[in-house]
Amino acid sequence: MGLGSGSTQFPGMQSLATDLNTDECGNTMIMKAFPLSMLRVANNVNIEDDGESTVEPHAGLEFDSADDARDFYSQYATRMGFKTRTGQLYRSRTDGSVSSRRFVCSKEGFQLNSRTGCPAFIRVQKRDTGKWVLDQIQKDHNHELGSADDIGSGSPIVQRSKIAVTRRSVNLTQRSKFKSFAGVDDGRPCPSGVINFKRLKKSGDGGESIAEPSVGLEFNSANEAYLFYQTYAENKGFRIRIGQLFRSKNDGSVTSRRFVCSKEGFQHPSRVGCGAFMRIKRQEFGSWVVDRLLKEHNHDLEAQDGINRKISTASRIFIDDETDGLDSVDLAEVNNGSILKRSKENNIGSEWYRVLFEYFQTKQAEDTGFFHSVDVDNGRCMSIFWADGRSRFQCSQFGDAIVFDTSYKKSNYLVPFATFVGINHHKQPVLLGCALLANDSKESFTWLFQTWLKAMSGRRPKSIIADQDMAIRQAIAHVFPRTHHRFSMWQIKAKELEILRSMPSEFRYDYEKCVYQSQTNVEFNTMWSALINKHCLKENVWLKEMYEKRESWVPLYLRGAFFAGIPLGESVESFFGTTLTAQTSLGEFVSRYNQVLERRREEESKADYNTFNMQAFLQTKEPIEEQCRRLYTITIFKIFQNELMQSYNYAGIKTYEEETIVRYLVRKCGNGNDNEKHAVTFSAVSVSCSCQMFEFEGMLCRHILKVFNLLDIKEIPPQYLLHRWTRNAVYGIVREVESGVSSQELKALMVWSLRETACKYIESGTTTLEKYKLAFEIMREGGNKLSWQRPS
Repeated sequence: MGLGSGSTQFPGMQSLATDLNTDECGNTMIMKAFPLSMLRVANNVNIEDDGESTVEPHAGLEFDSADDARDFYSQYATRMGFKTRTGQLYRSRTDGSVSSRRFVCSKEGFQLNSRTGCPAFIRVQKRDTGKWVLDQIQKDHNHELGSADDIGSGSPIVQRSKIAVTRRSVNLTQRSKFKSFAGVDDGRPCPSGVINFKRLKKSGDGGESIAEPSVGLEFNSANEAYLFYQTYAENKGFRIRIGQLFRSKNDGSVTSRRFVCSKEGFQHPSRVGCGAFMRIKRQEFGSWVVDRLLKEHNHDLEAQDGINRKISTASRIFIDDETDGLDSVDLAEVNNGSILKRSKENNIGSEWYRVLFEYFQTKQAEDTGFFHSVDVDNGRCMSIFWADGRSRFQCSQFGDAIVFDTSYKKSNYLVPFATFVGINHHKQPVLLGCALLANDSKESFTWLFQTWLKAMSGRRPKSIIADQDMAIRQAIAHVFPRTHHRFSMWQIKAKELEILRSMPSEFRYDYEKCVYQSQTNVEFNTMWSALINKHCLKENVWLKEMYEKRESWVPLYLRGAFFAGIPLGESVESFFGTTLTAQTSLGEFVSRYNQVLERRREEESKADYNTFNMQAFLQTKEPIEEQCRRLYTITIFKIFQNELMQSYNYAGIKTYEEETIVRYLVRKCGNGNDNEKHAVTFSAVSVSCSCQMFEFEGMLCRHILKVFNLLDIKEIPPQYLLHRWTRNAVYGIVREVESGVSSQELKALMVWSLRETACKYIESGTTTLEKYKLAFEIMREGGNKLSWQRPS
């Protein structure tokens, strides 16, 4: 819409533009609103910019921001006759910030029928100066290009138009960087410059027309944007539903939303893969702005009367799930207060199901232990879970402490890929199952955890590391009621960084000392209260909430639970690293998944080989060291050996004795080590230390080893040698000592142990004919002893 200097409809608009968006130098006015230096200005002369930049993209081209680069590439694309979209992003391993961006041809990939796998793209990389530099480019397309007019008519890209600049008159038809003022009702503008959906009218009601959606349109809430798009859809002759959401990498909150045509995707016979959508993005101060838009449909639109008949009797509302706005919602149709239909949100593209089901069929033919399950809602495929036989077997050995990784929430994602990961006896991560999540609701996570439990023969973990989202917390409490839930650190660290940035350095010192150095409940509570009072933070909502949940993230409260030694206060590395991320395209997903899984398992095989074919050097002549070298894997033995050597730097003093219970104070030798002291309690049947290393990691600490030395104990009692850390854990040998579990769990252990051993026979016995004969003979003799085969 043009804003003329003589307009009476927007009083004060001219002076507002002059004050906020211009610098006046004599008779020259320089526009600041547009980032790409798109305006050419001359003294006392009206100059028109034809809107057509002739700059070709090339390596070395520099931009002030990634958005500038995207806009430049979009304008170039329009001129050349193709459309663009945002491709993959890459993050810094140091702080997680975006370090580079790809902008691609809209026909890149094969996720829609309209895409041809076009390779054209540009990549920009962020420099230390803050500038973004184009460092990679591919100009060639594998499809015919259209005309600029064809592209411009349907592109969601903001198009520039002619801009005339004079000292006293500014005519703007460009929407970029400005709120849109919509004419409504009686021609009055919305006073705030924000679209108010309640005042929009349909065409046919008194001849008034509805406002068209456009890039830059702003709303007070995501709900208003949805209702606006719904009203527009009714007027045009189609229906809509909620599409994909995108989350902040800092706090997991929703940053943008897509509303799509109801015929988007192919998950139902009535859907035809329509590409029409409107995406809104949350602004800094809470409003939502349309930043992506595609109006074209690939199907006929219905008559307005027809579409109204279908939905005029029902109004749509959003049903919130623990959070505000559109964070995690379902869409329901309501008539006279009663719910007629509830449709769950699904963030998985329909094309993923076909690819994964084909992969599952292949795996099932190769692996009899392969398991997969699909959540179905009203005939629609929703979340998917899968685990191969090796993952299921390893869970029987290493499923006591697991990491549920939903790191896809850290950034905008194409597919919500989540993993279950354990720690093996070499301290390596092992995959215990994978999932694609349809949405972030409590119901989705509950289904996933119950399915994982079923696949793992009902063996519940002792502890789980997972995000602190309400839906995840509720699902864990429901499915794993006795499992200790430890929060993932990425969300906490992001919030800490935000708070510490605005606080003095003294607060950081007090905060970190309280959280990471407290040794007792009393000490933590005292220091926390002092921290809050000293810095006047009694009303800080986040700190209040985190204090209430302290048992799930403060190290003091986590040390008493078994976490296989996964370090406290650190983020857990993703199993698939940067090779397989939430931005990985469908065409690359399965191959990359298999590559990483194969590499990880090769590393595990090498560690197994080293354990059985190499020996670590002994540092002492203590029998206890020789015992552990014989039993532990090399990796675990080295951890034990370090604790043993450190024990010689400590002194132990008996402080209490009553009948069979003796307590020692173990302190590090030397001056300035007053804080390095722990209490060790010893009895005829047990031993414990206040550092709780055994409870947390399953290995005896230097303090207990010091007491063993004082008492001349030559061997570690069997109950303090966890089978999961021994070299034999890989074979899953089931011992009576460890079978204090239900008969169902014990049977599952035996099944997976025998299955894994049989698989090793098959793998080795099929390499040559001689090995096959040997393996067959060994199994035949075993069968004779088990009486399931008559001797020949």
